[in-house]
Amino acid sequence: MADTKTAAPPFWRTKKLSEMTPREWESLCDGCGRCCLNKLTDEDTGETVYTDVGCKLLDGDTCRCTDYPNRQKKVHDCVRLTWRNIRRLTWLPPTCGYVLVANGQDLPWWHPLISGTQETVHDAGISVRGKVSNSEVNVPDRDLVDYIVKWPMKWPKGSKGKSRPR
Repeated sequence: MADTKTAAPPFWRTKKLSEMTPREWESLCDGCGRCCLNKLTDEDTGETVYTDVGCKLLDGDTCRCTDYPNRQKKVHDCVRLTWRNIRRLTWLPPTCGYVLVANGQDLPWWHPLISGTQETVHDAGISVRGKVSNSEVNVPDRDLVDYIVKWPMKWPKGSKGKSRPR
């Protein structure tokens, strides 16, 4: 007789953010690198816009931090995401796994926890791979306005569905 037990639902569907282990929390990051792009905030309106200039620690190919454990020591304005601040950070992209789970949504087909591979975040056009024009090391702050882009706050076509488009 076949086992009729069903698999337990994944942790992000059953646990509160505050109940997740550090490993579970970190795994919610899809590795897109969007949050590692330089952002500008309008002092009058408070609106945040993205640039396609990467943090000095962002590897534009892997879309990961080159020194994640020491990032906050090396980058003074690097924000550590926590279950306490995730809902207040309005500049996080709508595709962010942390934002989706915090808002009670499920992870999309391309998220590594669903797909089983990091490559789907790149295949779906979610990641910054091939989209980072420069590093902040090479772009003075006064010139960042010349690098403003809108795509980091948008869902790429075909990436929102429950399964990979054919």
